[in-house]
Amino acid sequence: MAFFKKKTSSISMPVSGPVEFIIAGLGNPGKEYEFTRHNAGFLCIDVLCNRENFTTDRIKYKALCADVMINGHRCLVMRPQTYMNNSGEAIKEAASFYKIPPERCIVIFDDIDISLGALRIKKKGSAGTHNGIKSIIAHLGSDNFPRIKIGVGNKPHPDYDLKDYVLGSFSKQEQTTLKNTMEKACDAIGLIVGGDIDKALMTCQIR
Repeated sequence: MAFFKKKTSSISMPVSGPVEFIIAGLGNPGKEYEFTRHNAGFLCIDVLCNRENFTTDRIKYKALCADVMINGHRCLVMRPQTYMNNSGEAIKEAASFYKIPPERCIVIFDDIDISLGALRIKKKGSAGTHNGIKSIIAHLGSDNFPRIKIGVGNKPHPDYDLKDYVLGSFSKQEQTTLKNTMEKACDAIGLIVGGDIDKALMTCQIR
């Protein structure tokens, strides 16, 4: 879908100063996973790329990365290529290199316990059932990192296999529903890196 189309060229502003934040969208690499529910984090990074005019085209720290300025702050934007269950490996490697504390690692991911199109922002917390977040907590040794949860809705029936559900693709209608959610998530990213996470909590969440 055009809304999530990745940029192939970049006109981002020159970066300056030390890297202050890591912004990581979670997902699985590969065309077969591109528009799946579990790749909501990757899709949100697509939207951020379009808004801020950059591409995640550098392979570093087990991730596709971009080194960009967002709201006046230098950020490393990442798509971990380790597959979802090992997302923490990539984030830990980058955080260690740049000496970024957990509270400056912003993680964007899907949440089946939130209705499709809803958006929730938290300063910290447990992983729940999300294996990508479990991996990040294990590798960082902390759950004290901000997270942006993108609602993908729960499986349609209790007997439905959870893995099949999260690895199922969004329909075109569902992708359209997510448009406003992704834009709000990018608004939240700008506020968080600008030091105003409380404003993000108040103005960017969609219930």
